Amino acid sequence: MTLKARISEDMKSAMRAKDTVRLGAVRLLLAAIKQKEIDERSEPDDAAITGIVEKLIKQRKDSISQFQAAGRGDLVAAEQAELAVLQAYLPEQLSSAEIEAAVAAAIAESGATSARDMGKVMGLLKPRLAGRADMGQVSSLIKAHLEG
Repeated sequence: MTLKARISEDMKSAMRAKDTVRLGAVRLLLAAIKQKEIDERSEPDDAAITGIVEKLIKQRKDSISQFQAAGRGDLVAAEQAELAVLQAYLPEQLSSAEIEAAVAAAIAESGATSARDMGKVMGLLKPRLAGRADMGQVSSLIKAHLEG
């Protein structure tokens, strides 16, 4: 079953269960997928859908931090609920040790020696870790390795 089919099935089950939080998050995701289909005039594959999910998760995290700063606990809770639903569509996340090993291997593979070579290392890691690691965390690890 493709990721898009799984998301559609989840929407139907959320409708049957009258789970409004889950239904809202899944509908939001399907709308983003549909927008990508319209923009690119093609059917997105699972990798593209994973990218959409990551983008929506990043938006939720940004919203949560802004709502916390504004003291809006009600909105924080709503965003966290949507975040939990969206994270279920990502592949299994790598552990810190696995990310560290991948960063070290990519640095060795690319021959990077300074912070100026960070783009080469990120270019190698992005397709390998897409959806399985927070790329912000990966970027800071690369920077620490290259500067240290």
